[in-house]
Amino acid sequence: MKKLFVVSLIMLGFSAQAQEEIKGGPVNVPSEGIIDGVFIQEHIPTKRMIPYESVREADAIWSRRVWESIDLREKINHTLYYPLDDISTSGVWTKNSSRWSLWTIIRTHVLNGDLTLFSPYNPVLRGFGGEDGDQLKYPIRPQPGLNFYTDSAFREAMVYYLAELGPEGTVPLIDEDPNSPNFGQNLIVTDPVTGAQSFVYDPPDTTWYVSKDIVQYRLKEDWFFDKERSVLDVRIIAIAPVKYSTEKDPNGRVQITGLEEMFWLYFPHCRFVFNNYFVYNDKNDAQWMSFDDLFWKRRFNAVAYKESNTYDRDIETYRIGVDALWESERIKNEIRNIEHDVWSF
Repeated sequence: MKKLFVVSLIMLGFSAQAQEEIKGGPVNVPSEGIIDGVFIQEHIPTKRMIPYESVREADAIWSRRVWESIDLREKINHTLYYPLDDISTSGVWTKNSSRWSLWTIIRTHVLNGDLTLFSPYNPVLRGFGGEDGDQLKYPIRPQPGLNFYTDSAFREAMVYYLAELGPEGTVPLIDEDPNSPNFGQNLIVTDPVTGAQSFVYDPPDTTWYVSKDIVQYRLKEDWFFDKERSVLDVRIIAIAPVKYSTEKDPNGRVQITGLEEMFWLYFPHCRFVFNNYFVYNDKNDAQWMSFDDLFWKRRFNAVAYKESNTYDRDIETYRIGVDALWESERIKNEIRNIEHDVWSF
């Protein structure tokens, strides 16, 4: 009996370590002794994540990989887009006190080092190809125990994924130190390796992306039929925020040139974070769900833009406009019919 008790304690210890969860859902408590409402909504910020059912390879008798896009302009998807946050020119980040948009949640936990960001391209070949999209091959993470605020290398890397760099200054800086022998002259730096000298300019302005800059979320997911449970099920594998890709015309006006995947996140890791943040319910303020619940219950609208196929091509390469929407619907109906046909005799 003692041996059984000791083994049980050891297993509980491993289980607790394996199921470490990230708490952090915002609860609006203005000050000590003050409750902003009749009660404190503590269920979502403190609840434990429900794990997926374990699925064996032998039990998955059919599967199909599908890529979908969630358009945040659609009303049903506004719960992912709002409330908007803002970052001032001085770097002050203003967020809602009781609920956040999905982008605010993602940005917060990427900066804190809780979520690992995967680059859609090889960081070493930035701007020279090496794009791999949703393959989750290039993790960008801080040093163990550090985050955006304490790891300078990680902070520099994040600028390429969470912000946009403006043009570098064009006017050389002046040495304003009255004790310097070069006071009043242009600042000059010398390369310690080559000995080459160059002027010093103002660093480029950094514009951090906020919720209003995110126009889509893309999902990579697997649909499968589990014969053990006799159900058609789905698992989201990865999620990516998408923004507009822009460039300036000869007159200096910004033009939208397309859509750009900013980075990818491994969704099973995201669940530990999404599980503790509120999703707004426009019918009942007492029954808010979590973002993990929203994705599990499929409380959003998405359009398939690719399915696994022989040519590894997107729908837009062979269908345009309304025809592409019909093709997306055909893919969804085909998946739904798989389960329907199983029970039709």
